[in-house]
Amino acid sequence: MFWKKKKTTPPAGGYRCPDCGQIHTNWPALAFDAPSHYHMLNKTDRRNIARLDSDFCEIRHEDQTDRFIRVTLNQRVLDNCEDLNYGLWVSLSEKSYRDYWEHYNDDDHITQYFGWLCSGLPEYDSTMSIPCTVFTQPDGQRPEIVPHEDHDHPFVRDYHHGISKAEAERRVAAMLERF
Repeated sequence: MFWKKKKTTPPAGGYRCPDCGQIHTNWPALAFDAPSHYHMLNKTDRRNIARLDSDFCEIRHEDQTDRFIRVTLNQRVLDNCEDLNYGLWVSLSEKSYRDYWEHYNDDDHITQYFGWLCSGLPEYDSTMSIPCTVFTQPDGQRPEIVPHEDHDHPFVRDYHHGISKAEAERRVAAMLERF
């Protein structure tokens, strides 16, 4: 589910769902509709060399094909019982992408892949190309990623050490302002 800000302000701590119109008190997932690489393409290239759906994206350049899948990330919030959830994109090797594609509808196919984060999170200078482990999930859930702890980046530190509730609420508000 992707959340957008409505012109009418919901009650404090609530968000209006664009799908059902109801106000929910839990945080919305901070979701990206495509990998950053897709958004960098002009409209002609999007039509001619890219293929995008809700879970897969391929961009076929003359010399290479970039392959992306949609994933989730759960950011621990230190002083709250609720995590902050992200809907992100990672790139995979051709072998991993094909394996994921072939087993996409297999609810019991549990494995892991190496991937590179390909979503630009606005609260960080650059989150492109952060190495991650991609864990497939049962029952048709999107894969979950874990950034590699040895990669020196504020996003990685925040993931592994947690963020405050105030920071999580700031991120939700900032994301809603973009829409």
